[in-house]
Amino acid sequence: MKIGLIGFGKAGKAVANVILQSPDFTLEWILRNSTNMENLSAKDFLEVESSDTAEIFSLQNIEITQLFDDRPVDMIIDFSTTESIYLYGKAASERNIKIISAISHYGNQEKKFLQELSQKNTVFWSPNITLGVNYLLFAASLLKNIAPDVDIEVVEEHFKAKAGISGTAIKIAETLDIEETSINSVRAGGIVGKHEVIFGFPYQTVRLVHESISREAFGSGALFVARNLKNRSNGLYNFEDILKPFFFNDSKTMLS
Repeated sequence: MKIGLIGFGKAGKAVANVILQSPDFTLEWILRNSTNMENLSAKDFLEVESSDTAEIFSLQNIEITQLFDDRPVDMIIDFSTTESIYLYGKAASERNIKIISAISHYGNQEKKFLQELSQKNTVFWSPNITLGVNYLLFAASLLKNIAPDVDIEVVEEHFKAKAGISGTAIKIAETLDIEETSINSVRAGGIVGKHEVIFGFPYQTVRLVHESISREAFGSGALFVARNLKNRSNGLYNFEDILKPFFFNDSKTMLS
């Protein structure tokens, strides 16, 4: 399966590293806004032995349609910026290139645009694409269903420079139907990302914790989605759609 990667920041580099080492995928190209490293190969920059081309292109010097036509791919994985979906979304959908977006924050306008794209394309979006976080979301939802009146607090920790509440924490709050005021944010040092959901019962607490040890977790999550999105029809999918078959059987009961 041929992959095009959009974004080559800290997360993008980690994702590229994982793709380059996967036998099931090839990293055809990387598209970034900056002209730094243009026409170089990501495998050389990352010092990874691979037969993948992984050539780096700049938006400053190539049209997105030209890139798609000259270097066709099966899927796009987006780790860039909120606005990027407008640059490639329609062109990708016209060419049946599936879209996997790992952008942390989308506003209502972007969410509406994703819905429009999904009418004729397979589109996936998750504010956190790590498997562990999404397992945590599933487990937290099940516990909330069992005890709907339990007290819930969310603690999210990230590196010092990260601004605002994390998209993952907001997603947790939305999933558990709690206010954003129940989200507690910590910014310190180089923390990659940690999310904790605290359930306060009388005389006891239950804590569900996920911590990203390395940004490569984003890459393994993205490839997990890619494998499970391969044969999906048009539509807008999230991690719940991908994970449901692993948690429930056809009768919707928990697997033993």
